[in-house]
Amino acid sequence: MKIILKIFGILAAVYAALFAVFYYDLDGKFIYYIFEPMMVRRYDNMKREDTLKTPYDMKEDVMKEE
Repeated sequence: MKIILKIFGILAAVYAALFAVFYYDLDGKFIYYIFEPMMVRRYDNMKREDTLKTPYDMKEDVMKEE
């Protein structure tokens, strides 16, 4: 009987924690305030080639029929 009560208590705690995440929208706040700024910093600082400096004759011919 003690094992069933322990399992029930653990499940109740997990349910309460998940309900708090849902009720206070903690997952959305985490994404907005923590995850997204990390990704913005990461991807805004990436090196990218400047496509405006590519000569026109080196660009791929997309209308070419084969």
